[in-house]
Amino acid sequence: MKTLLLPALPGHPHIDYVGSTLKIEQVTASAVAAEFGTPTYVYSRASIEEAAQRYSQAAQASSVHVALRYAVKANSNLAVLQLLARLGWGFDIVSAGELKRVLAAGGEAGKVVFSGVGKSADDMRFALDVGVECFNVESPSELAALNRVAQAAGKVARVALRVNPDVDAGTHPYISTGLKTNKFGISQDQAAQLALQTAQLEQVQLVGIACHIGSQITTVEPYLDALDKVLDLVEQMEHKGAKIEHIDLGGGLGIRYTDETPPTPQEWLSPLLARISARGFGHRTVVIEPGRSIVGNAGVLLTRTLFLKSTPVKHFAVVDAGMNDLIRPALYSAEQAVVLAEQREGSALKYDIVGPVCESADWLARDRALVLEEGDLLAILSSGAYGMVMASNYNSRGRPAEVMIDGATATLIRPRETPEQLYASERLLP
Repeated sequence: MKTLLLPALPGHPHIDYVGSTLKIEQVTASAVAAEFGTPTYVYSRASIEEAAQRYSQAAQASSVHVALRYAVKANSNLAVLQLLARLGWGFDIVSAGELKRVLAAGGEAGKVVFSGVGKSADDMRFALDVGVECFNVESPSELAALNRVAQAAGKVARVALRVNPDVDAGTHPYISTGLKTNKFGISQDQAAQLALQTAQLEQVQLVGIACHIGSQITTVEPYLDALDKVLDLVEQMEHKGAKIEHIDLGGGLGIRYTDETPPTPQEWLSPLLARISARGFGHRTVVIEPGRSIVGNAGVLLTRTLFLKSTPVKHFAVVDAGMNDLIRPALYSAEQAVVLAEQREGSALKYDIVGPVCESADWLARDRALVLEEGDLLAILSSGAYGMVMASNYNSRGRPAEVMIDGATATLIRPRETPEQLYASERLLP
């Protein structure tokens, strides 16, 4: 009798096989697809909460005060933000739209860090009006603009200067943010000069130094390199009279997509806090902004196989999810594990998993060994971060539904978009 060999799903708590059936917590992937259709993003509540708690535990293990701020850009669904707000987390945002989401989900404005290189005057005014914790400023021009907006609003803006430490995090160039060739942050020399200028402005108050070196980083060393440069700058500024209340280390800790072995939150945070303490800065608040490592492995994208197609050189599995639903493979050549919702015995073929979008870049996985039939349900793992949040309506395709699993309960947290919704705000010519 043949034994069915099931793929291991390391790094995906609460998402695994029971027998030959894929389950998210206590709900089968097939049951979710039957109720809500495909393509659909599915998240495990327990996975999100446990990932957040691991950061909380790592923070509590140190004498240094750590402020936890979730990076909203990773997954901004209101239900996800609500879970984290209830756990006491604050938020890292990059737009007024994200700020409004945080407030709608029950987040506190006073625990929001406003990052991003292109804040408009309207963005700044709204953030000032609701009372965000801090603006991470990325250029002299932005600082001057923020001072003008704050003056007109009769408010004082708390700011941190985001420094570009010119550290190579060894990640994909599209998600690298800490090199001098990137658009993000201020150089070390310029930051020191800007700190002195800040002291001359009446409507801004310098309270912190921030840095963020990229995303999907799987070693601690680049963070330590960046941290040393940041601490050098803090030391230099304080010798000149500045008062730095907090040091913002950003986020970017990676997850396991295929065979990566990233550090745990404890393994990541502990050496950073130890370095801060050893250099005499342990009385400062340390801000961290994880995103992907909270939600990434908590989610899957369910997609149905429409057709199996073979050419003389390739086998294709055409599925109903496309690059508009999950752009990471097309944008970054990213690899994510693909598994069957119901495994079967048989001879596997190597398939390229492709979608219905009219682009050659519309692929979700390449050369995956699967035993497939038309109509089979697939799950693309590690889809909780930078999945739905980056989805588009290209080819007039409605974005997928989103579902949260809590034990044996599946809750629709965003319905699938209809074609009519896509053009409802458009107008015909007279």
